[in-house]
Amino acid sequence: MEQLDFFDVPSPCVGCCQVNNRGYCKGCYRSRDERFYWQQMTADQKINVIKLCRQRYLRIMRRQRNTDTQESSTPSPQQQFIFDDIQKSKP
Repeated sequence: MEQLDFFDVPSPCVGCCQVNNRGYCKGCYRSRDERFYWQQMTADQKINVIKLCRQRYLRIMRRQRNTDTQESSTPSPQQQFIFDDIQKSKP
């Protein structure tokens, strides 16, 4: 039995349940199916979803940063805190 099976992986939900133009939640970056089936997922599947969310977040922030530098110097929103804990807790 893996150590991940002993501890439940917390949901990355931050209570901002709005969908962007690609179908991902603007708060946690999960897809509709990832949000809907979260409770049925194994710990490994949840960690994989969180990794995917982090990649989506970074891709969106990179795209937004490129757009901001082309248009103006408006700072981008800071929300990476929901992913920092997962990276620090990895063995």
